[in-house]
Amino acid sequence: MTTPIATAPSRLVPDVDQTFPKLTPEQVERIAVHGRMRRVERGEVLVAAGKPTPKFFVVSTGTIEALNLTSDGEATVTTILPGQFTGEVTMLSGRRALVTLRVGEPGEVIEVDRDQLLGIVQTDAELSEIFVRSFLLRRAQLIAGGFGDVVLVGSNHSSDTLRIKEFLTRNTHPYSIIDPDTDPDVQHLLDRFQFSLEEIPVLICRGRTVLRNPTNREIADCLGFNDSVDQKHARDVVIVGAGPSGLAAAVYAASEGLDVLVLESNAPGGQAGSSSRIENYLGFPSGISGGELTARAYTQAQKFGAEMIIAEGATRLDCTRNAYTIEVDNGPRVPARTVIIATGAEYRKLPLENIARFEGAGIYYGATFIESQLCEGEEVIVVGGGNSAGQAAVFLAQTARMVHMLIRSKGLADTMSRYLIRRIEENPAITLRTCTEITALEGSGQLERVQWRTDHSPPETRDIQHVFVMTGAAPSTSWLNGCLTLDERGFIKTGPDLSRDELIAAKWPLARQPHLLETSRPGVFAVGDVRAGNIKRVASAVGEGSIAISFVHQALQE
Repeated sequence: MTTPIATAPSRLVPDVDQTFPKLTPEQVERIAVHGRMRRVERGEVLVAAGKPTPKFFVVSTGTIEALNLTSDGEATVTTILPGQFTGEVTMLSGRRALVTLRVGEPGEVIEVDRDQLLGIVQTDAELSEIFVRSFLLRRAQLIAGGFGDVVLVGSNHSSDTLRIKEFLTRNTHPYSIIDPDTDPDVQHLLDRFQFSLEEIPVLICRGRTVLRNPTNREIADCLGFNDSVDQKHARDVVIVGAGPSGLAAAVYAASEGLDVLVLESNAPGGQAGSSSRIENYLGFPSGISGGELTARAYTQAQKFGAEMIIAEGATRLDCTRNAYTIEVDNGPRVPARTVIIATGAEYRKLPLENIARFEGAGIYYGATFIESQLCEGEEVIVVGGGNSAGQAAVFLAQTARMVHMLIRSKGLADTMSRYLIRRIEENPAITLRTCTEITALEGSGQLERVQWRTDHSPPETRDIQHVFVMTGAAPSTSWLNGCLTLDERGFIKTGPDLSRDELIAAKWPLARQPHLLETSRPGVFAVGDVRAGNIKRVASAVGEGSIAISFVHQALQE
């Protein structure tokens, strides 16, 4: 059941060329051989919202209505006409339907199973381009139009509200939000769903289930993100982490016929997913946001048949046998013939005693549209001198009154791309403060004031409520529990970086040396920011993810 509250969104406006294209007779014929023609009658429900979407339909005669059903009635999202087809990205992911499909005018449709549709997408280049582009545009319109099955009730001043918004956004799941600080109708919701303001944030899932300050996993379970995935099935390769390197590995592995499963503890994208704009990535001269880039890669991997488990992090790699298994949060062990570790790294926290108290409530580790809305017209601080920090500063300067960029070094030349340095220098809304670090945070609940010090000058206190921390990186390797050889900073050593003594200590069992991206365990690879010696660039991460698959093939043959 879709969202039962709030004003019904307006009808989607069909774009016949892109979002709702009309197929040619020849294209329809190519689809028909994979399905069956059947008669449908007025009022027949073909797909129910909240249920799996195993069927894909091409309208031959008659019409199909896409509906947003609520307890207050129904709203027509759009009408599928003869020559047009149903579906959006749930057809690729296997997740539950967001809208109900019901026959309007009676007629005939071509019905295709989801597996058959995936076969078409993977083998017919022309239809693949039409379907995938249409599915992506339809999902974008559902998000923009407010069509969805989730209502979030929460204050913009709550760190948990921000966390839930980011989780839904980065998983491209439509939702509507009600802020009790500004919405006059919030009491109606409190009475109807029987929760109090003290319990927010609250997620009303599918119009039935009330989740009080849910974890990301509870949200994923309620929305059925992982329902279609068999976690006990042994895979050719299990990829841990869905950042750029993990997604690239998934795309190449699945496109080359391997059975692929991706485990992601939060949401696809990794650190890159929170980047406001990447302008030096090959092929995007006008730039692209990290969220958009990784969302496209996520869809691309699913197009080729890779499966994803969301909000279930790996907790242990069992490498006592050649048949590896990965333990996940409260789930069954996942067996794997080979493993690619792409868990990335996290920004290091500032060495301040009370920083955890303000995380999500003034301290942020990513600068997306969601965070930029919170600090419109205010002063903000960006801590860090790398490209991510520079991109954040330039992005936030579009809405913030002033961006203070704090770095401990004497300049940016050694750590940042020249094009970003020039933009920072030429932007009057950005002030670069060298040899400066934050020494104290103050506030009750929400960050209210920040104290910084430059060189040996007296500390300076400013009324600033938003600080974006993007400094250094700590690898996400604690879950490995000593299974692999790490360097002194905790990054995974691979290939020629592994010394003879380290391989002996790890009991390397093969006559050959480890492949380029292979760890101290045969068939276990590391790519991206988690790997020792990795170059911290999105393009490098994507390259490593794709290269790893050539070695996976070799390992599978051993």
